[in-house]
Amino acid sequence: MKRSGVTLIEVLIAVSLLSLLSLGILFALRVGVSALEKTDRRLISNRRVAGAERILREQLAGFIPVIAVASPSPGSAGIKVPFFEGRQQSMRFVSTYSLSEASRGIAQILEFQVITGEQGRGVRLVVNENPYTGPRSAGVFCLGPGPDPESGVLMQRFLPISVGPGSFVLADKLAYCRFSFLGIDPAKNIERWLPAWIFPKWPAGIRIEMASLDEDVANLKLVTVTAAVRVNRDPALEYADDVPE
Repeated sequence: MKRSGVTLIEVLIAVSLLSLLSLGILFALRVGVSALEKTDRRLISNRRVAGAERILREQLAGFIPVIAVASPSPGSAGIKVPFFEGRQQSMRFVSTYSLSEASRGIAQILEFQVITGEQGRGVRLVVNENPYTGPRSAGVFCLGPGPDPESGVLMQRFLPISVGPGSFVLADKLAYCRFSFLGIDPAKNIERWLPAWIFPKWPAGIRIEMASLDEDVANLKLVTVTAAVRVNRDPALEYADDVPE
């Protein structure tokens, strides 16, 4: 009586085909997971870029023209100065926008600083927030008038900005980041963007120029953020909110 069956060669061929099919499926899954991870990383990176630009615009839009009361020495009556510091790598002003509470919280004294990036690659932009509770709370950051170390011009000086664990990283992996301020150039008597603000008033505009260190053309790139500073008060005049608490 004849019996049907398979030979050893047929079994080996079937097992080999099954192995090749499983290998193909595994390779396809690996390619798909890799593509998904790459897309997720790109999406997160693009969201960070868009979020950083949105936060910067909100902070600049919430600019408050504050008159600070600085006391260079203990017991002094205090000196009233327009509270604004503008440097090419640092900036300080008061804004209604808070990172934790957006526009719903109390005003914040914002301190922007450009520092070296991780492992010395590029730079990053960080910001400190300090609650603004009145003219004297802003005055503690002021050192009083004196010669500017860079230009030699007599101007209001400020404490150095301290970067620590409480500092928030707004933008990272940047090729460069610099601030400039719109005002009248005294040398040429024309309005232009200046790398430092040395005047006892507020600028007409603030510009933050940034460029990503990443050269991947598919990623969303940081763009220059420019905002007008719409101030309709004269620093030489006294207003009701200039009275020290």
